Amino acid sequence: MSLLWEWFWQSLGKRWFLWTLFVVNLLGTIYGFIWYGNQLADTPAYLRLFVPDSPTGSGLFTLVLLTYLLGRHIPVLEALAGITNFKYGIWAVAIIIAGWMMGNPIRGTDIMLLVSHTGMAAESVLYARFYKLSWLPVGIAALWTLNNDFLDYVMDIHPWLPAVLDPYTGIIGFCTVLLSIVSISIIWFANMRFGRNKV
Repeated sequence: MSLLWEWFWQSLGKRWFLWTLFVVNLLGTIYGFIWYGNQLADTPAYLRLFVPDSPTGSGLFTLVLLTYLLGRHIPVLEALAGITNFKYGIWAVAIIIAGWMMGNPIRGTDIMLLVSHTGMAAESVLYARFYKLSWLPVGIAALWTLNNDFLDYVMDIHPWLPAVLDPYTGIIGFCTVLLSIVSISIIWFANMRFGRNKV
């Protein structure tokens, strides 16, 4: 098992692996924006940038992978991508499972979203060792992430929830803010603990 993990760990920085993840994330991001189509159409134009949370996170991470393929690092992009991709990966998994617990049927689409969003969270942490982070880019990313929470749950543009969870929007909003703080902390400490590797 340790040999398999070592191979996987080393493969994260290989070009073939980066290209594979780039394509997977790009396709997932495109699908995600299509998924948000109805909600975007129902949202005032000046707020639409803040609506598609998951595809924005995966899209930013796709750009990070592209910068690595080009031999570049953009710390603010890495911080934004790492934090938001992790956060919305976990958020979606939690919402899907909560929906099931409240009586929603288990559908094939839910399983696909569960797997893909778990992958979003995992890749954000796995690549944290390559990020070139400092207080400034993490601070900018934190402000963006928490501002997005404010807009989501004060301006009511959060991702549409399963109907069974609508009565709990306030609790979900509070937990989302906590998740933002946890996500910022995890990406920061993962980078400090394992960081400074070259890709």
